[in-house]
Amino acid sequence: MIDVLVAGGGPAGLATAIHAALAGMEAVVVEPRPGPVDKACGEGLMPSGAEALRALGVRVEGRALAGIRYVDGEDRVQAEFRKGSGLGVRRTALHDALSRRAAEVGVRVVRGRVEEVRQRHDGVEAAGLRARWLVAADGLHSPLRALLGLQLPDTRPRRYGLRRHYPVAPWTDFVEVHWAEESEAYVTPVGADLVGVAVLSSRRRGYQEHLADFPELAARLTGPAATRVRGAGPLRQRVRSRVAGRVLLVGDAAGYTDALTGEGLSLALLSAPVLVGCLRSGDPRSYEGAWLRLSRRHRLLTGALLETRRHRVAGRLIVPAARRLPALFGAAVHALS
Repeated sequence: MIDVLVAGGGPAGLATAIHAALAGMEAVVVEPRPGPVDKACGEGLMPSGAEALRALGVRVEGRALAGIRYVDGEDRVQAEFRKGSGLGVRRTALHDALSRRAAEVGVRVVRGRVEEVRQRHDGVEAAGLRARWLVAADGLHSPLRALLGLQLPDTRPRRYGLRRHYPVAPWTDFVEVHWAEESEAYVTPVGADLVGVAVLSSRRRGYQEHLADFPELAARLTGPAATRVRGAGPLRQRVRSRVAGRVLLVGDAAGYTDALTGEGLSLALLSAPVLVGCLRSGDPRSYEGAWLRLSRRHRLLTGALLETRRHRVAGRLIVPAARRLPALFGAAVHALS
């Protein structure tokens, strides 16, 4: 019987499988898409996420990130990461590097999709395979999460993300967050001559229409784009629990607040060893509390920013307030990193 069956071969699923294999467990990943898989993503890893990647033995080319910069017209403020550098890396390059590492440690990847789950007292049956544990790493709109009745309704305004790349040399080693009245644009250096630009908003409209809200940024992005627009959303996903019998949720499937603070990838990479550790200790139910503790700062800070953003007057004061209180801004960046 397989020890750990992982539904979903994105970064969260592959990281979980690699940690399981390194712990001496047999891990199999079920993924319907051929790699490398691309998706709408900010493509920035916090220093903790970059360190988690190195701990996995994964080496990937990218761009070192020095910190976070907020830009709103003439108001701008920045804070450097206090412990190490972050990493800007193309989603496809990250997926390819994780896939290579998974193969090196003996993780088997099979083409397929988990559409039905049968739980027994000693294991799980899914995708024609039997395993002791099933890990749902099937993304933001996780079908397994819904199948298990773990999805909770959300009545707050829905937010969406759009991302594409431009073949221009990065003008900074910081991740820039440009603020407009109803949206934000995230600029992440991911190569010597490539930047990713992701736009987040509750307004449903085209990428270029969103970009027009940031004239200073748009002026830098001359010439044709390097990639097509990819979208994601609604972003916020509320989850009843990360554990349902012998099924555990990881990555975006485990719940998502917003991409506003850019910690999705890092949180996924940090959650994977915690999940595997709970399985090894024979106490899978402890994963719920461990995940809540691990994600607490991210959820609180992101939630506070979103709540402020909902009020137009308060939302316009975010960057000016951060500029006037640089120590507070620096502390927030440090807490997230």
